[in-house]
Amino acid sequence: MGLRDNQLPSNDHQSSEGELSSSTFHPQFGQPKSVYIHIPFCRHRCGYCNFTLVAGRDHLIDRFLDALEIEISWLAETYLLETLFLGGGTPSHLNPQQLGRLTEIISSRFTLSATAEITAECNPNDLDSQRFDALKNLGVNRISLGVQSLNKTKLQRLERDHCESDIRRAVSSAKNLGLDVSLDMIFAAPQETLAQWQTDLNQAISLEPDHLSTYELTYEKGTQFWNRLNRGAISEADEDLRAEMYSFAINRLSRAGMNQYEVSSFAKTNKNCRHNLAYWQGDPFFAFGPGAARFVDGIRETNHRSTTQYLKLVHSGESPVADREQLAPEPAARERLAIGLRMIEGIDETQFLKRTGYSIASILGGFKQTLVDNELLKHEHSRFRLTERGIMLCDWIAAKIVNPSQDQPIN
Repeated sequence: MGLRDNQLPSNDHQSSEGELSSSTFHPQFGQPKSVYIHIPFCRHRCGYCNFTLVAGRDHLIDRFLDALEIEISWLAETYLLETLFLGGGTPSHLNPQQLGRLTEIISSRFTLSATAEITAECNPNDLDSQRFDALKNLGVNRISLGVQSLNKTKLQRLERDHCESDIRRAVSSAKNLGLDVSLDMIFAAPQETLAQWQTDLNQAISLEPDHLSTYELTYEKGTQFWNRLNRGAISEADEDLRAEMYSFAINRLSRAGMNQYEVSSFAKTNKNCRHNLAYWQGDPFFAFGPGAARFVDGIRETNHRSTTQYLKLVHSGESPVADREQLAPEPAARERLAIGLRMIEGIDETQFLKRTGYSIASILGGFKQTLVDNELLKHEHSRFRLTERGIMLCDWIAAKIVNPSQDQPIN
């Protein structure tokens, strides 16, 4: 997500008032063609969620839109986009008028290509006809529904506030409007059995989504679920069960005609998420809003996670950036490899060398043979890719690539 110090702009690319200077992008990285906008508002916070959001503070929405307009106005030029992703939080929590204002803000600095992919994350129970109209007016042609489950008991345990009928209605309405539909599903929820997950996934497949992402429930530090786990109030699914659930998803979705193109992502033909592919391929992208992380000209910046701090800074004419990182060439190459191996097709070694200045073999060193010997990695036709077993251990492999000094045995 390499980078060489003499190929990067100075740290003064942003003035004290936050205005971006005239943008000329180094050929190694190119001009960003993707934008992520973080909408931090939700009706409530689910117990497993550690995303940047505020719940029950809708009075801040208009002030947030004002701040977003200011932050985007600091761009010196207008840019043509191939992908736009509205994430959160819950973008569909904004009312139709607020979504109309968001449309105006985006169009002030960005033009969408005729083939652009425009995605909005939505909750099923938000999507009435007026919101659909507002999203269509914004140009949205793809919705990502935070379904998580169609099982009533599991939804309650995950503290979701929608039901199966909300999901089916939202999917049907979206399809009738010609929108692509992506579903997010969680497995290994508290007390969930393999049979329950199989039924849950089969029900999701019956909705005939264009894209489906499966995520193992993780217990993030600071969340309610983390606290309950440490008190013994809930328990984590054992490792073998989690592996069985994931393996079932891979095989079942394949039989349903959905190709796995990334560790957690499955899609019908030509329905891969192009915005996420930009991340995984190390392409540059703009990002705006609290907690938003951008990657421009080889520099990664992340805005303050606190929505109120973000608002305070931007309205004061100050940069909302909390962290700024310029990776040295080798760490940047390691990170690119670790992220790129999440893609099922793997990474082309010629392209990797061209973009980073490093060969994949030199980055892996002796770890390459360890991975090959343990049937975790294949090197065929100039591509490096993880095997099915390697995919199961992708987090461990990625961590070892980024930090080769870590000492952790293969599970």
